[in-house]
Amino acid sequence: MNLDIYGFVGVIMLIGIVKKNAIMMIDYALELQRNQGKTPAEAIYQGCLVRFRPIMMTTMAALMGTLPIALGFGAGAEARRALGVSVVGGLFFSQIVTLFLTPVVYIYLEDARQWFARRLGRKREAISHDAPTLPDAV
Repeated sequence: MNLDIYGFVGVIMLIGIVKKNAIMMIDYALELQRNQGKTPAEAIYQGCLVRFRPIMMTTMAALMGTLPIALGFGAGAEARRALGVSVVGGLFFSQIVTLFLTPVVYIYLEDARQWFARRLGRKREAISHDAPTLPDAV
């Protein structure tokens, strides 16, 4: 099937839906980390559990809305079929990525952020110990 202008519109719509789903999960995890002091793994696990239903509802609504277009019934339907196929196929793939890959990437990026913060903290300590101190004014 050719990727025409309708297919590109479907891909742009798909990007918006996938982005929204990932943001819902990660935003909740960040909130738990900041407010309740949870570890990144605990926070993203809770984010996955709590945000699973809204993510599935969003995906299923978009899927059921574009499934008739993908099946291509009616007069002139073959012209818009690329939009439906790109969205339906992309939603199936993106749902797997959102639910399984996003938490893993989140944990790795949080670990990397904490490692850099520790490393930067050590450099700041070394710089502050090497700097001459001024006598206190009395």
